Amino acid sequence: MTRQEIFSALNEVFRDVFDDEDLAVGETTTASDVEGWDSFAHVNLILSVERRFDMKFTMVEVTDMKNVGAMADILSARATVYK
Repeated sequence: MTRQEIFSALNEVFRDVFDDEDLAVGETTTASDVEGWDSFAHVNLILSVERRFDMKFTMVEVTDMKNVGAMADILSARATVYK
């Protein structure tokens, strides 16, 4: 899976979680850039990404994610596992 494909899938997940069809996330997007991205939405987002990519993040990975690019890095490293 290419980085572009990862971001395309992530954008779909973000749009669904935040109910915003115009939302577009990039490498440096953080919670402060997305309206409604609070702790509850964060849990929902993580679970939705895990479902979409058929994988589980470790607690260390979740706490180390400082932006969407970091999330994409983890997903990219596991690209061979995706469906």
